[in-house]
Amino acid sequence: MPTVHDDAVCIRHWDWSETSQTLTLFARRGGIVRALAKGSRRPKAPYSGGIELLTLGEAGLIIRPNSELALLTEWDLRETFPALRRGLLAFNAGMYFADLVQRFVRDHDPHPALFDALLIALRGLEVDPIAGVLTFQWAVLLEAGFRPTLGANGVCLVGPASPNTLRFDPRLGGILDDPEESGAVAPRALGSWLVRRETVELLRRVATSGGTDIAGDQPARPVVLRAARLLGAYIRHILGEEPRTQPLVLGRVPGEKTDARVR
Repeated sequence: MPTVHDDAVCIRHWDWSETSQTLTLFARRGGIVRALAKGSRRPKAPYSGGIELLTLGEAGLIIRPNSELALLTEWDLRETFPALRRGLLAFNAGMYFADLVQRFVRDHDPHPALFDALLIALRGLEVDPIAGVLTFQWAVLLEAGFRPTLGANGVCLVGPASPNTLRFDPRLGGILDDPEESGAVAPRALGSWLVRRETVELLRRVATSGGTDIAGDQPARPVVLRAARLLGAYIRHILGEEPRTQPLVLGRVPGEKTDARVR
């Protein structure tokens, strides 16, 4: 069987034996690939630079049709993302990125745009981890088919004459249109969340630019965190549970319900 070469980020690894590891790789052309790295725990492992969590390398893989595990034959280390080892917030953000990829990407389902977004987010941890969390969450939702809508028919109802508080319905996946006139039942009873206008405005910027203009934007720092928490709450709704790594990055307020944390 031929060896396939692909750029990949190691998003999980665990011991297989005294000398080998099992890996979960997120490959640019191959999607999620689970692989066996024979001999990777030996002092003189046959892999350049070793295989560490959240590192980028060029992987040589033999995809075995009768096995759930591919065979990793080569690993050429390319990038290590030093910010992950300099601060706890950056490390937790990186682990959250890996968690989201594993939850939203299927095995052998290519998502090159999301792979590129992951590299941008990991590199951006040097500047602003929370901004990176916001933009990567958006990229995950976009690639997985859960892009939040920001108004009716794709037009955001946020402008100079708009109210300062809007409502986000996670079941409908976006901002409610004329929420106070949507029927006899109050929107809150329908499970919608109050969202500040400036939060939605920031999400529009992320949707337009991919978030390249928000890193280090000091006046918008509280808004960035609120927007990240909104997308995080939406992700919890989609998954039906909270990823274990999420509160380590976005925080948790004791005693508050989900909808109270997204404003």
